[in-house]
Amino acid sequence: MNKPLFEALEELEKKQGIPETLMLAKIEEAITRACQKEFGGKTLSGQNSEAKIEVLIDPVKKDLKVYLLKEVVAELTDPVTQITLGDAREHNKRITVGKILKTEIKPSNIHRMSAKAAKDVIIQGIREAEKENARREFENKKEEIVTATVRKIDKTTGDAELETDTGLLVLQYRDRIPDEDYRPGQKLKVYVRKVTRRDGHVDIRVSRSDANFIRCLFKLEVPEIEDGTVVIKHVAREAGSRTKIAVFSTDESVDPIGTCVGPRGMRISSVLSDLAGEKVDIIKYSEDLTEYVRAALSPATVISVELVDEKSTEVTVSPDQLSLAIGKEGQNARLAAKLTSCKIDIKAG
Repeated sequence: MNKPLFEALEELEKKQGIPETLMLAKIEEAITRACQKEFGGKTLSGQNSEAKIEVLIDPVKKDLKVYLLKEVVAELTDPVTQITLGDAREHNKRITVGKILKTEIKPSNIHRMSAKAAKDVIIQGIREAEKENARREFENKKEEIVTATVRKIDKTTGDAELETDTGLLVLQYRDRIPDEDYRPGQKLKVYVRKVTRRDGHVDIRVSRSDANFIRCLFKLEVPEIEDGTVVIKHVAREAGSRTKIAVFSTDESVDPIGTCVGPRGMRISSVLSDLAGEKVDIIKYSEDLTEYVRAALSPATVISVELVDEKSTEVTVSPDQLSLAIGKEGQNARLAAKLTSCKIDIKAG
């Protein structure tokens, strides 16, 4: 029985990354609990008494033995943890009072209910180990994008259950892109926003509406962002509708906007394909706030930008550009203000 057990644990470690040492500890715990339950009982005074169990595991020899321990006594008060000298000498003729008699417990002597309890502990150990592996995996992916497959949509909450190579995730409704529909089997990119442990549970928060989702999409598509040649300075987003992203280059010979757009617009097209129709404006970042505000109001053409103070500007545009600068329901001006962290007053001039 022992050899198949150790072979199964080796296979479990290879396929799922669950350490054999961890599972052996769980098995030792499970067998100890099962035997304590099986061989426990009451003292002569009627008190509950727990059997003393010793589990010896040798992974090198692939050997596992279980022993029931009883103290040899002159006068018996607890038949669960004690044995009389006369009875003990039936097993060991040289044993004396005060010594511990170890009697090996064979698997056949463990009843079905106790064996099931041991099995449940082992299964629970596997589940905990799988969760721990998933936590480690996603901690390594924190603030990055992972690709998952949609398993099902909760019709009540709108949450989407996703499956990855390392476990299951839940994309909460509030983290979905508004008005985006999913179907089972669909591949979906999600941003790993947070990985936390709470009350023994691993909570992995993923999002498609987070502004950093846009950052990571561009990072995947633009090698110059990955290597630091092009830097994403700020992102302002209203998920599902529009995003403004400010970029600059650490190399004067590299055009940051053209680099993000890519040859024939291939890079930006790839990003947009993951955004369900959301529009993305790429603008050039500037340390000069007036120039930055001017660019942020793109696609509107700005006549002038005047600083009122460090965080406030007055912008003048021609009458035919006013609605474009403000945008539908004020969105363009709102995103520009968020991008630049600056109050923007727009007037026609």
